[in-house]
Amino acid sequence: MLIGNARCSTSNQDLTAQRHALHGLGADVDMVHADHGFAGTKRDRPGLKKDLAECRNGDTFVVTKLDRLARSLPDARDIADELTRKGVILNIGGSIYDPHDPAGKLLFNVPGMVAEFESDFVRARTREGMAVANVIASRQ
Repeated sequence: MLIGNARCSTSNQDLTAQRHALHGLGADVDMVHADHGFAGTKRDRPGLKKDLAECRNGDTFVVTKLDRLARSLPDARDIADELTRKGVILNIGGSIYDPHDPAGKLLFNVPGMVAEFESDFVRARTREGMAVANVIASRQ
């Protein structure tokens, strides 16, 4: 069975493009679960939980991009390890992750590191913006 997962961080974002891409990668409409309004830094997402619980030996779990699965490299690795232990294939945007291949590990870890960096960078910019707003508010 092919199980797809989509995620967007805010309720203002649309999952249509991800759903369409997952269907293009072979995921059945009924087997695509979505987490709408959940940050990738949150591992405890209802759609992801459902998907991981449904995955069985021989299944394929598909996401459009690694940052849709997780924004934390440790979380991405934990999920990939869980899938590997279950005998589930991880398909990331059409590329099959092979945890036993050094190049496969590299091609998994680099985008995972970039996703984590982007998430950390957004948080840092948000903190800076809030600090500036607090200074401006205190002057009024």
